[in-house]
Amino acid sequence: MKKMVFIEPKAPNLHIFSRFTLPRLGCFILATLMQKRGWQADVIVEENEEIDFSRIQDADLVGISTITSTAPRAYAIADILRSKGIPVIMGGPHVTFLPGEALEHCDFVVRGEGEQALTAFVDQWEGKRAWEAVPNLSFRKDGNPIHTQSLPLIQDLDAVAVPDAGLLQKSSKSIAGKRVIPVQTSRGCPFNCTFCSVTGMFGKKFRYRSKENILAELRHYDSSKNEIFFYDDNFTANRSRAKALLRAMIREGFRFTWSTQVRADIAKDRELVELMYRAGCRIVYIGFESVNPESLEAMHKSQTVAEMREAVKVLRKQKINIHGMFVYGFDTDSWKTVKATVRFAKRMRLMSTQFLILTPLPGSGFYRQLEREGRIVLNDWNLYDAHHAVFRPSGFTMAELQRAQIYSHTRFYSFWESVKKLIQWRWADLIIAIYARGLNRGWIKKNRTFLKVIDLMTPRKGARISVDYHEEVFVNY
Repeated sequence: MKKMVFIEPKAPNLHIFSRFTLPRLGCFILATLMQKRGWQADVIVEENEEIDFSRIQDADLVGISTITSTAPRAYAIADILRSKGIPVIMGGPHVTFLPGEALEHCDFVVRGEGEQALTAFVDQWEGKRAWEAVPNLSFRKDGNPIHTQSLPLIQDLDAVAVPDAGLLQKSSKSIAGKRVIPVQTSRGCPFNCTFCSVTGMFGKKFRYRSKENILAELRHYDSSKNEIFFYDDNFTANRSRAKALLRAMIREGFRFTWSTQVRADIAKDRELVELMYRAGCRIVYIGFESVNPESLEAMHKSQTVAEMREAVKVLRKQKINIHGMFVYGFDTDSWKTVKATVRFAKRMRLMSTQFLILTPLPGSGFYRQLEREGRIVLNDWNLYDAHHAVFRPSGFTMAELQRAQIYSHTRFYSFWESVKKLIQWRWADLIIAIYARGLNRGWIKKNRTFLKVIDLMTPRKGARISVDYHEEVFVNY
């Protein structure tokens, strides 16, 4: 029996979800597809287990999926495997947009959606090996890069293989006694925020799985010991479709709880929010991004600060917790924006937050803009994780932008904020705050050299501010 192993490389740095690994779905879908072809297929999520190369040495093919921050690790793994004579095929957002770079380390690159391309690739692998006949494929011929024509995006998502439940459960970590299972019900996003590369991978038009197809998958995980995370970029984008699915989930009486990503405009439909809670939703992840209206306009976010406040009010009333995500570094941002953002997050009593640094990801409009303007300073992909400043912003120096993030996490997860949560009996929020506070300290310790380097690269401005964990942050008011 032929064998293919799929690998998801480990992230290089600490982040708020470092201990709560949620594998991406691509490897599992493709591994399931290969199983249906009669191949032996396995998935290794490096965040959860070390790579045992002796387990891979008999593989006929290895597939590696990578985002930008994991690209250096992906390339290192590919180099090791190729030195052992094992062919490597790579996929994922980063190599989709930079296939030439990836071909320095692997034999083949599948660009964009991988299901149809991998099927065609394996047809050729088992046959004549006429790689020019494989869509979405990049490879080298006589030393020259060849990029075949890309297929249209898959319209019938029901035709995509449902990930094998055994593979997913084996590779998912247990959190607080629950196993987190990723499920995707749609692809695409029409909003096209300038800093996001989703539309480059999955298009601007939403495509959906049918209600029946989704329910059949969810039945595999109907246990109170499971937590479902719906991987959709906006689970409630089509409200009538979302309501139909939620009502069906309620009728099924599923015992799991779940979380997902939504936009702030969800508050406009109170019935939808109520159905979400009744169907088992307990946490939503919202990209608020900024409380600066100018920044929201610049990023093409298509939302207002008033909508953000209303979303928090409606969701908290329905007892759905909120993880808010904010981004610093737009040309319209300043220290005034930073302080206002932290105040907003604290006053809204968000369960948890991430204060992220705007990052020029390949495939995004923001990356193309900064490349044209020559503002990208650091090209180490390890740092492209939204936690490191890698470009010259307008309203800050690089060092100040980095300190803005540290300052925000320190203030939101401060000792006194934790005391407030304790007094208010917000136990889940308190546990997260203690964890995040420790993680923030760990991140600073691990990144001391990086912080010193960007300090030396830019003039130091502002006043010294003492923060709770006995570190110092320089900020410019």
